[in-house]
Amino acid sequence: MLYHAYELTHAALAPFKAISELGQQINSSPLNPFSYTPMGRSVAATCEVMNRMTRRYGRPQWEIDSIDIDGMEVPVSIDTVYCTRFCNLLHFKRDLTKLKKNRKGERKPDPKVLVVAPLSGHFATLLRGTVQALLQDHEVYVTDWRDARNIPLSFGSFDMDDHIDLMINFIRFLGPDASVMAVCQPVVSVLAAVSIMAAENDPMQPRAMILMGGPIDTRISPTKVNEHAESKDMSWFENSVISHVPFPLPGVMRKVYPGFVQLSGFMAMNIDRHVDAHVDLYNHLVDGDGDSAEQHRTFYDEYLSVMDLPAEFFLETIETVFKEHTLPRGVMTHRGTLVDPSKIKKTALMTVEGGKDDICGLGQTSAALGLCKNLPAKKKLDYVQKEVGHYGVFNGRRWRTEIKPRITEFIRSS
Repeated sequence: MLYHAYELTHAALAPFKAISELGQQINSSPLNPFSYTPMGRSVAATCEVMNRMTRRYGRPQWEIDSIDIDGMEVPVSIDTVYCTRFCNLLHFKRDLTKLKKNRKGERKPDPKVLVVAPLSGHFATLLRGTVQALLQDHEVYVTDWRDARNIPLSFGSFDMDDHIDLMINFIRFLGPDASVMAVCQPVVSVLAAVSIMAAENDPMQPRAMILMGGPIDTRISPTKVNEHAESKDMSWFENSVISHVPFPLPGVMRKVYPGFVQLSGFMAMNIDRHVDAHVDLYNHLVDGDGDSAEQHRTFYDEYLSVMDLPAEFFLETIETVFKEHTLPRGVMTHRGTLVDPSKIKKTALMTVEGGKDDICGLGQTSAALGLCKNLPAKKKLDYVQKEVGHYGVFNGRRWRTEIKPRITEFIRSS
């Protein structure tokens, strides 16, 4: 009933949204003299805030058409190179033909990096800034998760074992010269995948593995997210946040963890901050501060765009990662086989954490270094960016100027 109530609410608000959108257009039109008055700007600002708070946000576009490399604008095209039922692998292909050749006569090949986006409610485009920075020095591939509400029930289920299998398949597809970077939630599956490949002495083991702000061991520095997961039993999650996709969506009757539920939970953690941000938007619009208003729109257009998760994957993540802590306790299994990170001996490991991260506490990600007991010390690196929160670990100025250069250096030296 949760999903149906959500859809019913949107349907009930439709007439008011239509009136509000019309009001915004009329009161912001340059042909309307009233739009130049304080009252006109106030009405237009009120309508826009109303529209943005009640609208549906679809899948955002990547909007990466080119990248600056060595002072030259290099065209970028996005190709789908691997398709599966629940995820596509994208290649951000750079046209390097116009770049100046180096002293040896040709540009050295940039290392390949598989960026594993979180399957936690937001679309992979949340990593737009991550990808843009990496493209300057890397051949970038990204996991583009499909919205579960649009996946027909006939396609079957998707659980954590399937997630790990997918990571292994993508790594093998890219070959042993590639590195893998997991951002937030998928660090567990990526570490498990590499552990399994190492135990099998797979020749396609990745060159390096970078784990960023993820829940390897949530017993360390627990946050509100961790405490919430532990305070409720599994039946509560199944009965309270899992819902069936309603008709007429393609995934009708599929059990999902709705994206709007995830978003509501995240916003509730810092509700005052989000309220203040929308009050600021109103003030910026009334004052004519277009730059500040556009910054708000850019951030929230991405932040409020959410997707549904397969219920099986979400529930298993809660149980194995946040409740049972199976990976750090050494009892995690994948299709009946023990996942043992100590088997990793070839793949270099770097962990990245934010000193002010309120989603994944400090030390939760670096716990992976201790689990990889047989990996030489020279192949391990723990990096903490003290002045950033969770989002700043993979986006923003410090990501571009401090974190990303260290990752690039680590990959090249591995």
